[in-house]
Amino acid sequence: MKLIQILVFFLVCPLIAFGQNDPISIERVNEKRFYISWGWNLDCYGKTDMRFKGEDFDFMLKDVKATDRQTPFALDPYFHPGKITIPQTNLRLGYFFNNRWNVSLGFDHMKYVVVQDQEVEITGQILADNEFNGTYNQDKIVLTESFLELEHTDGLNYVNIELRRFDQLLNYKLIKVNLVSGGGVGVLVPRTRTILFNSYNRDAYHLSGVGFAPLVGLNVNIGKWFFLQSELKGGYIHMPSVRISSNDMDYAAQSFLFGQFNYVFGFSRKF
Repeated sequence: MKLIQILVFFLVCPLIAFGQNDPISIERVNEKRFYISWGWNLDCYGKTDMRFKGEDFDFMLKDVKATDRQTPFALDPYFHPGKITIPQTNLRLGYFFNNRWNVSLGFDHMKYVVVQDQEVEITGQILADNEFNGTYNQDKIVLTESFLELEHTDGLNYVNIELRRFDQLLNYKLIKVNLVSGGGVGVLVPRTRTILFNSYNRDAYHLSGVGFAPLVGLNVNIGKWFFLQSELKGGYIHMPSVRISSNDMDYAAQSFLFGQFNYVFGFSRKF
């Protein structure tokens, strides 16, 4: 939360100054420019109702809490060529079709972990031959490792296309500061690890749903080619088809709000 508060501060201050002065006239330096960026994210998730359905069970868990999973910062794996996809990462390729607007394709590698040992409300039936067999009606149950573990840690992969606008706030010698705003839509392709009723499964990558997210950010160009950028991004994810076992009849469904703080670096130039 402190990181988010700091970002909001640095976003609001330039906006106030921008609103009190005439917009800075800018050179047509972005048009027909390509860029690529790489960086990392911090994530938070709203509570979700999760439905689990299979041949011998059909039940709903209400207000399930989840968190992300941060990899401790170190040169290995954050900058190790063979391990850079282990942390929560962001990759984006974009093109400015005019001086202010660009379209981009991104891959947001988030991680989503259901909090263990939380107590939630359960409604439905479990007819499988195990200790949880029974009918539930708004009863309480604890998400122990023998009942349920679920995480999208390989990960909660959001493949998206975005439209972004750049408005210049400062142009001083080799430094240019831009307000970034926009949003996009995409699909979720997670690889889910699940333990349900003591049965373990790690699914293959699977198209599970869709999402959309607006964003606001601050971009700092240094020289002609290099830039740093921080972003606040948040939206809605709907996943009606989460694979939870090797049986195609078994699946989970969930929808939730998410927030994302991104810090990236990148390169841009005209070709």
